[in-house]
Amino acid sequence: MKAETETKSREGTDEMAQTPNLDLSGSERAALIFEREKAAVVQTYTRQPIFLVRGSGARVWDASGREYIDFVAGIAVNNVGHCHPAVVGAIARQAKELIHTSNLYYTENQVSLAEELKALTGMDRAFFCNSGAESIEAALKLARRATGRSEIVAAVHSFHGRTLGSLGATYKAVYREPFRPLQEAKFVPFDDPEALAAAVSKETSAVVLEPVQGEGGVNVPSPGYLRAAREVCDDAGALLILDEVQTGFGRTGTWFGKEHSGVMPDVMALAKGIAGGLPMGAILVAQSVSDVFQRGDHGSTFGGGPLVSAAALASIGAIKDERLVERSEEMGAYLRARLAEEIDAIDVRGLGLMVGVELVASCPEIVNRARERGVLLNATSDHVLRMVPPLVVGKEEIDRVVKVLGEIQREP
Repeated sequence: MKAETETKSREGTDEMAQTPNLDLSGSERAALIFEREKAAVVQTYTRQPIFLVRGSGARVWDASGREYIDFVAGIAVNNVGHCHPAVVGAIARQAKELIHTSNLYYTENQVSLAEELKALTGMDRAFFCNSGAESIEAALKLARRATGRSEIVAAVHSFHGRTLGSLGATYKAVYREPFRPLQEAKFVPFDDPEALAAAVSKETSAVVLEPVQGEGGVNVPSPGYLRAAREVCDDAGALLILDEVQTGFGRTGTWFGKEHSGVMPDVMALAKGIAGGLPMGAILVAQSVSDVFQRGDHGSTFGGGPLVSAAALASIGAIKDERLVERSEEMGAYLRARLAEEIDAIDVRGLGLMVGVELVASCPEIVNRARERGVLLNATSDHVLRMVPPLVVGKEEIDRVVKVLGEIQREP
């Protein structure tokens, strides 16, 4: 009886903790959430002090009802905007029919999505997982299986994930140091074909590159760089893996970043913008390596499930119907032009709506001051802002963000 009473007491306490207290103000609810998070969630994130509760298009709202223009977009995830009606509708319909089965069985949405991705990318087959890091893990495993080699070559300032395999290809030492020994890549300067050629050998399984470096500061390579990487890999018998986790689904003004160079990789890693905000990852493989993985070589319980596949199909449909790839190119050019006109910047760079702004001032401080003015930004380093708003962002919203940055720069 005592144990039963204690169980009911704990259940009551948990229920109270999870139910919003409508008598509290928005700021009081936020303060309570901050405290609960510290006690309940492993502290691996440096969170900004706002409690978001709603989103639509390129805007989000906090618990106090304050509106923000979102130039982070879940870190280049919400390409079609927050809570796009087509994605919400697809999720709701699918959730009523079938949410999960595992990959022990066939489901139509997964097959339809694989066919859609083949058509969009020109690749041969898809493997589905749940995140960008998982897609890189799958790509690296496939490269080792295909070549019988283990060496990896990656670029300085690259970011490919934080799982043990992908971490070895991620440049920043602060991420790798606590977890050594790792299977670590040879790191060569980005956009340096000669350095890449010197590093790749007959022991190299794969070269893994981002078409545009995201976490590294939105670094755009020269037009011939990926073509040179393709040639280097062909000469050495290594695979070329393009990490399109951040550059995919219209982000750079083309469907995928590879289209700016016309290069076809052996493996493409996808995630972020693929499923309208739901967690999903994938690799697309060329025909030459499409039969490398054998049954049991790799797998994912949740990968390509019916619910996330429905969301991905709806998101891709929205990108097509609303011409968001073209809009990304148009709005990205407008954003870069406005920044160049109004902001005192060392450099404004990017492709489409993947924009980096290099400043003399402290960018983390600018992020804080912009948030107080209703603009959400992200700093990839002390002196670079990364802007990756939803592709549905409009000129009025861009103008507001540029105005806020200008105001901050003019303040003492």
